[in-house]
Amino acid sequence: MYRFAMESLYKWKESKYRKPLIIEGARQVGKTWLMKEFGKIAYKNTVYINFDSNSRMSELFSVDLNTDRLIMGLEIYAGHKINPEDTLLIFDEIQEVPKALSSLKYFYENAPEYHIICAGSLLGLALHGGTSFPVGKVDFLKLYPLSFREFLMATGKERFVQLLDSLDFDMITTFKQTYIDELKHYYFVGGMPEAVLHFSENKDFNEVREIQKRILSAYEQDFSKHAPNEIVPRIRMVWNSIPSQLAKKNKKFIYGLVRERSRAKDYEAAIMWLSDCGLVHKVSRVNAPNIPLKAYEDLKAFKLFVVDVGLLGCMTGISQRTLLDGNEMFVEFKGALTEQYVIQQLVTIPQLNTYYYTNDRGSCEIDFVIDDGETIVPVEVKAKENLQAKSLRTYRDKFKPELCIRTSMSDYRKEEWLLNLPLYAIEEIKCFLKNLLNF
Repeated sequence: MYRFAMESLYKWKESKYRKPLIIEGARQVGKTWLMKEFGKIAYKNTVYINFDSNSRMSELFSVDLNTDRLIMGLEIYAGHKINPEDTLLIFDEIQEVPKALSSLKYFYENAPEYHIICAGSLLGLALHGGTSFPVGKVDFLKLYPLSFREFLMATGKERFVQLLDSLDFDMITTFKQTYIDELKHYYFVGGMPEAVLHFSENKDFNEVREIQKRILSAYEQDFSKHAPNEIVPRIRMVWNSIPSQLAKKNKKFIYGLVRERSRAKDYEAAIMWLSDCGLVHKVSRVNAPNIPLKAYEDLKAFKLFVVDVGLLGCMTGISQRTLLDGNEMFVEFKGALTEQYVIQQLVTIPQLNTYYYTNDRGSCEIDFVIDDGETIVPVEVKAKENLQAKSLRTYRDKFKPELCIRTSMSDYRKEEWLLNLPLYAIEEIKCFLKNLLNF
């Protein structure tokens, strides 16, 4: 299984400005595998240390954070000398020993020759919960479930990924049915590595669903085990409300759907906890599409998506047949599933900020508005071969963007102001942003 994040790790390794690296991401998105695999193929030696329930490491880091002393202790623990030129140090579940997080400052300042990568299932909570570590002394990398392109590679369709990257849409359209079939599979399987691995080996949808149920159960256990007791019920209520929130025509998160007459202050902490764990994507509204979009964010209006499209399908109990063959009663939620898929691909693109737009009257809603720091592009999402773009036209008439994108099951086509990008090629949006002036 190949992860494109591996390319970022090689760049990190070769950078003369390298700092200890922290990999962030939800539980079971493949952080441990990625670190170990990188160590195996890019280094002569790897020292892997799991800090979870590791009393020796707790003691080692509790005395002081002198790097010479820490390296000696790690060498004793590993049973061999640690040569910084060819050894990768992996600190897993590092949030379990907060002083180990703090030590990264001293490794960066006093022993920068050591290559250190860290991760943790609930690391986001530690980073945002006041754990002492110096900003600016570490690098960060976010890891998500497998994207659709990674899914294609994992299921033996590397050539189809190469074809997408070529942007030869005449050829791509020739093979569009394969892309559409695989996209339907991805809607069901999603991108959680364990689910993708088992699907790639035996194509058993029932086994995939059981894996997804186990992952969701593990998340529920994390709520009780790691969240403050007073907000656990509210975390569960927010989490379980997301499918019904997304099923609405206007997918803006409504607190009253979680519990009648509830208000923002009742659930803000719960939403922040889910976000810090990497379990939800919070997409805020902007009231004007100007650069930077962050400056025009409406903090009171947002959509919540879960971490993975396959898990969303599992939460709702959508069957394999409904997803693959279609169902007239499934039309409404298919739009929600499609938006979930699109945001899941967009967040994997570096330096891309994603929001949505509605005007004050609510007569114009753009599913996503993206900002790469230089350009703002509206993106309308259609679940089927729907070529209407009423909101996009209204948006375009008012704001005059250089490019508008509609993504749907229809073929690639470029019109005067509108680009239809097939859903299976949505990750290629990064290429169109780079070449925007050519359109």
